[in-house]
Amino acid sequence: MRAGGLVILPTETVYGLGADAANPTAVAAIFEAKGRPRFNPLIAHVADLETAERIADFDQRARDLAREFWPGPLTIVAPIKDASAVCDLARAGLDTVAIRVPRHPISRAVLAAFGGAVVAPSANRSGRPSPTTYADAMAETGDKAAAALDGGPCAVGLESTVVSVLDGQARLLRPGAVTRVHLQRIVGPLAEADDDAKRSPGRLALHYAPDAPVRINAKAPKPGEAFLAFGGGASGEGVFNLSPTGDLAEAAANLFSYLRAADRTHPSAIAVAPIPQEGLGEAINDRLRRAAGFIG
Repeated sequence: MRAGGLVILPTETVYGLGADAANPTAVAAIFEAKGRPRFNPLIAHVADLETAERIADFDQRARDLAREFWPGPLTIVAPIKDASAVCDLARAGLDTVAIRVPRHPISRAVLAAFGGAVVAPSANRSGRPSPTTYADAMAETGDKAAAALDGGPCAVGLESTVVSVLDGQARLLRPGAVTRVHLQRIVGPLAEADDDAKRSPGRLALHYAPDAPVRINAKAPKPGEAFLAFGGGASGEGVFNLSPTGDLAEAAANLFSYLRAADRTHPSAIAVAPIPQEGLGEAINDRLRRAAGFIG
C-alpha cells in the first residue's frame, strides 16, 4: 500500500479493496478496478479513535458514537481536518470525510502497521453484490490487487452503518448492523438525512445488484426464478434460505453470498421473501431495494 498498490482486506462487514487514502493515484486505481463513479465517496479506515481525530473534526456526539461502537461496523461522517490524510478524490471533493475503525483483527493489524488512513470500498465491481468471502473477493477484483488477505467469511455481511455528525445534528445516511435504535440510545433523535446523503457511499439507486433481476417482497418464486427465503424452513432446488429460523443477523450475514449463489444458477430472476423492517431488517431491505434498482 505504501508503494501505491491495492490490497484485498477482510473486515467484519465485507471484503474491501484497500489503498493509501492519501495517494490520489492509488485511489484512482481503486475507481478503475471497480468501475466506480467518481462522485461516490470512499470510507477511510483507521486503526483507532486517536488517528481518526487527527483526520476528522469530531464533536462530542461523534466522539460518543465512536467510543460506543468502535471498533465495529459504524462509519462516522465529520468535517475533514487534515485533507492531506484523505485525498480529495477519496472524499469526492467534499469538505467531509467518512471514517471508521473496523473490528476484524487482520484489518486492524494492517492499519496499525500502515499508520495512516486506508480507503477500502467493497472488493467487487461497482454495482455488484459485495463480497463476504475471500473467494468472491478474488473473483471480483483479485486480478487488480497486489496482495490479498484471507480472513474467512465476514461475520456481519453488510456494509457499515453510516451516520453524519455535522452542525450538531446526527443523521442516519445508510443503515447497517448498528441500527437506528442503537444510535438513538447514544445521540437521541436522528435528524432527516436531507443533502447529507451524498456524503455516504452505497447510495446509488442501482447497487449491490447480481446479473439476474431482483424481485423483492415475493411470497413465492415464479417458474424459472431462484428464491431467497426467510424463515419457515423453505427449501428445495433454487431455494436459498437466508435464515430458516427467521434470525435477521443470520440473514444479513448470508445476504450477499446467497444473492451470488442464486445468480450462479442463471435464473430468470431472483425473488426475495419479505424481510421484517425492524432492527437489522432496515439495512437488509435497503440493500435489497438497491439490488432491485429502486429506493423508497
